Amino acid sequence: MFSKTCKYAIRAVIFIAHKSADGSRVGIKEIAKGIDSPEHFIAKILQDLGKRGLVQSLKGPNGGFYLDEVSKKHTLADVVEAIDGDGIFTGCALGLKQCSEIKPCPLHSKFKTIREQLQIMLGSVTVENFNDELNAGISYLRRN
Repeated sequence: MFSKTCKYAIRAVIFIAHKSADGSRVGIKEIAKGIDSPEHFIAKILQDLGKRGLVQSLKGPNGGFYLDEVSKKHTLADVVEAIDGDGIFTGCALGLKQCSEIKPCPLHSKFKTIREQLQIMLGSVTVENFNDELNAGISYLRRN
């Protein structure tokens, strides 16, 4: 459903939110290890997310990535749109360019409902909403 890049972006943003909740910053090596991602790949993703204001970073010995109060309020839909665009919320299930209400593809009406539900779900969950589940061990970001 999401591109590989988008999956890593979501995991990284949630990981950074979790690790920077106490005001600290987290480095690329720790992020890559924490979400089971190639370091170089996640660095490029975080650079893009930083340009879009979804994560913040500081360079230097005490530097790293973190989320400020505004960034913590971003939704998962914001992260998905930043990486994959809004196609998952607006596009055709079969990838047809002409698919619309007037000229629907065979999956149009059923997929429209799924797209709307997905947008509602991802748009209603902020990045910081996951900290409690991670702290309680109910959810995780990495395969063990």
